[in-house]
Amino acid sequence: MNQQEIKQLETELWDSANSLRANSKLTAAEYKDPVLGLILLRYAQNRYDQAKEQIEASIQEGPRGKRAPTKDDFLAAGAMMLPQESQFDYLADLPESESLDEAINNAMKLIEEAYPDLAGVLPKNYQEFDTDLLRELIRVFNKDSVKKIKGDIFGRIYEFFLMKFSMDGAGAQEGGEFFTPPSLVQLIVNMIKPDHGVIHDPACGSGGMFVQTGHFIEELAEKENQDASVNTKVTCYGSELKSNNTRLAKMNLAIHGIEGKIIESNSFYSDPHSLVGKCDFVMANPPFNVKKVDKKKDYVKTDVRLFKDVGIPKADNGNYLWIQYFYHYLNEQGRAGFVMASSATDAGNTEKTIRQKLVETGAVDCIVAVGNNFFYTRSLPCHVWFLDKGKREENKDKILMIDARNTFRVVTNTINDYSPGQLTNFNAIMESYRGDDTAIASAQTIHNQEAINLAKDIALEINQLRKECKTILAAPNAEDFKGDKPNLDFSSITAELDEVLSVADNSDFDVCHTWNKRFNQPVEKLFALIEQCQADSEKALADFKALSKEDKATKESKQLKKQLDANSKLLKSLTAALNAHKTLLKQELADYKQRIKDWSSLRENFPNDQYQDVEGLCKIVSRNEVEENDYSLTPGRYVGYKIDIDPNFNYVSRMNQIHSELDNLNNSSQQLLQLIKEVKL
Repeated sequence: MNQQEIKQLETELWDSANSLRANSKLTAAEYKDPVLGLILLRYAQNRYDQAKEQIEASIQEGPRGKRAPTKDDFLAAGAMMLPQESQFDYLADLPESESLDEAINNAMKLIEEAYPDLAGVLPKNYQEFDTDLLRELIRVFNKDSVKKIKGDIFGRIYEFFLMKFSMDGAGAQEGGEFFTPPSLVQLIVNMIKPDHGVIHDPACGSGGMFVQTGHFIEELAEKENQDASVNTKVTCYGSELKSNNTRLAKMNLAIHGIEGKIIESNSFYSDPHSLVGKCDFVMANPPFNVKKVDKKKDYVKTDVRLFKDVGIPKADNGNYLWIQYFYHYLNEQGRAGFVMASSATDAGNTEKTIRQKLVETGAVDCIVAVGNNFFYTRSLPCHVWFLDKGKREENKDKILMIDARNTFRVVTNTINDYSPGQLTNFNAIMESYRGDDTAIASAQTIHNQEAINLAKDIALEINQLRKECKTILAAPNAEDFKGDKPNLDFSSITAELDEVLSVADNSDFDVCHTWNKRFNQPVEKLFALIEQCQADSEKALADFKALSKEDKATKESKQLKKQLDANSKLLKSLTAALNAHKTLLKQELADYKQRIKDWSSLRENFPNDQYQDVEGLCKIVSRNEVEENDYSLTPGRYVGYKIDIDPNFNYVSRMNQIHSELDNLNNSSQQLLQLIKEVKL
């Protein structure tokens, strides 16, 4: 299953499940957990079936035949040994006379009894669902296309549903954010590179940081042809205040095959994993501006995760408590990446003192300013902070500032994110700052290869479209064709349909940029010809309808009507083919254009494949410079502003036009004012 097919399946499953909710009385928050539980159950069934086949094949014949598979056999194969009543197939085949909600609740209960680590995690409130709704949901996740997919794709579907529920406001309804947008998680993971050791997220939500770490390790292992087992590389520890989020995180890790220790606790008043000074990596998206933290508690006063003397901020929010936690969890070589409220980079008084202390440790590595609309339940901007206690000596007194407020990809009217190409660029800037002179050239190579791969996929789709159109046009000329033949002439576009697009493996930027233009209209001449034929056909049909009843009854008119119907049928077939492929191509073309745009941006900003400060984007600042700016860590203060001037725009003419419009408005206002003055009561 390729990426496009996975995306299509994700969308189909979500649309089906969400349309069922739309016809119920359930809110997104009420619907979320039970649906995610069914995805986990479907995944467990698929893993069970795949593992069972492997296990039975591996068991040797004994004197009494083959022994039965055991729970340990399934654990070794990375699967759960499901009781029959917990299998999705059992639920799907349940007679309508039996209670489906009770059966699903029992299925979850039996799994928790067999696997204590999942005790209290799985949803068991299916009695709140209408029976018909439940049966339809079971059918949605029991399609053949779903039965065939394997673990990693299920993980993607689970993450996709989490994201969509968050976008629908499930987090807001529950009083908090349970899901960090993927592009921010990817930004953090790409920048700190958590490939070994102890990983901690003290505000872990649904566990997205751990899941993205798993993806990072798997991709790294694939590149280096090494073992991709996440659980042999890292140990994950998480804390989460809300019990519902804790359950989400445990389910999320289970469906991705990641072993982790997730504890429900309040990180302001506890450190349940005792990880101070022990973490190789810390990642988090903590709740911003938390008020009413009880700083008089003995635990807070003596908390070793805070700087001595200056560690307790006077401001009534928890931002600088979180920041200190992240710093103190790190070991001597540890790195941290976390999302923080924008106000924190410039906060004054005791918060400024703590920030100064943090800067003086030399551990502040990079600050990234993120624009509006990256979160699904709030539109405020934020900053992503990066700490590194193991910075190379040359960078001890330096901080990389990146202002990414003008770098984003529009997803919807209210949501932005970072494209894969933009994330590649940020990573190249960071690695160059860290001393990798090949980082930007390597990013160019990544852009090049990804552009070629996308171009090949698009070319394949366009070639299939052209082939399908040729088949449609050739069908009326086949010997076994039955019916009236159209008389439309498409001979002028034969060359266009015969052309087979082929993308060379060595295509460079200029070639890929050329493809960007060529892909816009894959069958430009055919499209124009169809539009013309449709207009002619509609006019001819209108003329026919205008005929009298007697004229329509003539032999010639009847033959004309058959001809028009045959032409219309052919045009409908061609239009349907064009529309179907247009839908498939839409996202691929958007991804390709974005990739070329991101590649072009990297080339323009770093023409010699070496890091340089770029006005409006990035700058490496010294500790002295930060001190001169009152220890502000706001990137915009340092990188400046880039003014883009469009050489094709006539600024003088536009200003004259504006002045003229202003004069007219002023005159109108004077006239209106005079009329008002003349009114007598």
